[in-house]
Order: sequence, then C-alpha cells, then structure tokens
Amino acid sequence: MTSTEPDPGQVAVVAFAQSRHARATEGLSEVEMLLPVLRDVLGQTGLSTGQIDFTCSGSSDYLAGRPFSFTMALDGVGAWPPIAESHVETDGAWALYEAWVKLLTGEAETALVYSYGKSSAGDLPEVLTRQLDPYYLAPLWPDSVSLAALQARALLDAEATSERELAGIAARSRAAAADNPHAQVRGTSPDAATLLADAYVTQPLRRHDLPPVSDGAAAVVLATGRTARRLTSRPAWIRGMDHRIEAHSPGARDLTRSPSTRLAAEHAGLFDPGAPPVDVAELHAPFTAQEVVLRDALRLGEGTAVNPSGGPLTANPVMAAGLIRIGEAAARIARGEARRAVAHATSGPCLQQNLVAVLESDGPAENGSAAGGSAEDGLVKDGSVEDGQGGEGV
Repeated sequence: MTSTEPDPGQVAVVAFAQSRHARATEGLSEVEMLLPVLRDVLGQTGLSTGQIDFTCSGSSDYLAGRPFSFTMALDGVGAWPPIAESHVETDGAWALYEAWVKLLTGEAETALVYSYGKSSAGDLPEVLTRQLDPYYLAPLWPDSVSLAALQARALLDAEATSERELAGIAARSRAAAADNPHAQVRGTSPDAATLLADAYVTQPLRRHDLPPVSDGAAAVVLATGRTARRLTSRPAWIRGMDHRIEAHSPGARDLTRSPSTRLAAEHAGLFDPGAPPVDVAELHAPFTAQEVVLRDALRLGEGTAVNPSGGPLTANPVMAAGLIRIGEAAARIARGEARRAVAHATSGPCLQQNLVAVLESDGPAENGSAAGGSAEDGLVKDGSVEDGQGGEGV
C-alpha cells in the first residue's frame, strides 16, 4: 500500500479544478457555474469528454429545490456522443469513491468526477434538517448550527478543547486562505483573542466557528497506471480510500469521538507500519470543534499541515467541499510540496458519515512547504466563477 512504484492497477488524481467560491452566484445556473470548471479540468489533461471512460457527479436535489436536478448539469458535460454516467446524492467525494472503484475493476482507464452546490438558494440550516431521522428528530427542526453547538459543548465539557483553541483554529484557517484565490473568506484575520470578543451565534459557537454559506463547484480527473503517468508528470496516487458511517441519531453517539473516521483511516492504510509521515491533511470540518475530533481520529501530529488551503471554514460549497479536500491534497503532491497526504470528507450531522483517502507521490516532496494558500499552478486552476468576500455561517 505504501510502495512508491506506480502499479498499473493503481489510480491517481491527475487534474483538479474549482470555482472561485462566493456567498451567492445570482444569475448563474448550476450549469453556468459548473461549465468553466469542467472546461478547465479537462483542459489540464488535453482530454475531451468523448475520451473520458466514466463520469460521476455529486449534488443534492434539496439544495436545487427540484427532483433529478443533476440531469440538467449534464448539459455542462455534454451527453452526446452517449457517455457512461452515474450520480450520487451526496458530496462529490463519494462520487470520486465510485469512480475509483470503477477504475480499479479495470472497466475504465479515465474518469471525470464533479460536484456542485448553490447553498445560497434557500435557508441552508433548515434545508439540512432533511438529513435527520424523519420520525423523531426532524419534526423538532434542529438546525445544523444548533447540532454543531451541541457537539462543541460536549467537547468543552469533556475538556477536550477550549473556546480559545477553537478561535485559534479559525484564525489559522483564515490566515492560510489569504493566498488562496478560490477561498471566500480571506485576507487579514483577527487573532484568537479578538475573535473571542464576538458575541455568540449559538452558544458556545461564534461566527468564526461556523463555515460561510458558499456557492461553488469542483472537478477531478482520475486515471490508472500508465495513463496517469502520460497525463501528468507527478500523479497523486490514491493508495487507499474507505468510508464508514455512525449511528443515525446524534443522541446515540459520543460526539467527542469519530470512530467511523478512525475505522475508515485504518482501512485506507493511513496507519500502515513503515508508511511515510503525513505532510498535509485536508479535513472537511465545517465547524471549528469538528477539527478537534478529526485530528484525534486521524492521529495527526504537529508535523502535519492541517487545511493549508483554509479549509471549509473559508469556503464551504455544500456537496463539493469534500471533493475539494481531495483535490487540494492532490494539488500539494502535484506541486511537490507533499509526499503523503490525507483527505477527509463528511456528510450528515455532527460528522455522521466519513470518508478518508490517502494519497502519495512517487517520491519525496521537492519544493517548499504546505503551510498555506492554494497556488495557481500544479493541479489547481481558477474556474472563473465570480469571487465572494466575507461570508455568513450556516
């Protein structure tokens, strides 16, 4: 699993593109938001849609407000000549998992994976209540911020973190996003002490503990073995990937821990004996307290740069934020800034379902640090959706 020799049966990320995430993309349909990103990611490989063996997408009808909304997004891909296509009603990270399995079976050599979300179209915290148990919990309408506040309170009561540490996570994430042209919340960040002076949104969470409401899209191209080597000089090989789920009810779980993340990481090979250290971790932690849980579950030490792109605290397009974590991790490897990276995606309330992917290069890191930003070179490109400043927490 940790061999650096590219096995023809292995799969790599060979291209990644994302939009400039914004608070709202008024006047743009999902197709119009997605099309520049798809054009960009295919342009990086020189492939046309007709040369892609398999296409898989991730999105949510609840965000769009209409059934089978993903079929309209296919206009951005082009369904003629006929294509082999699939869709998952969740974050694009799970679409990437489906494509990865398809390539490992030998049924395809290349795959296009994309996802998108216009979170601004409705009241996102209330929309996300549709993820809850429909008989006992959903009728109470507990919004996503309130549930995250319960998780944060559990961590504080267990003395697993402090409000100052959570403010520090927010300040670090914003500082990391300062050089990321795709981030929605970027620029000079107040320090933790200044952030702590803000009023609570839902105790114990303040505005900085929440992700912004974001519209955005992302796309990745996967390829196997020699094809991956032909399409890019430094593939980001997926050495392992797995996803697991917790009990549906948050009341049936210990919210201070994430055993599903730990189990997925074990099966993905993150803790394999003799494996190189993890240089970069891109964690899909929309709330500051969730990063504390994930760092523990993934056994991340001080030597790992966590969310050097700024993470979902600086741009959180629902249904695309998890796929972006995989793309950002792959981009660090492609630029020679990391040898080994872990990417995480989540879905559902309070880290209910979790996916972990381990990515590696063929050799050691070459140039520079993974400390922050998201450069315009390497695999990361600008999908040219209008940029947004600031943001409101969900």
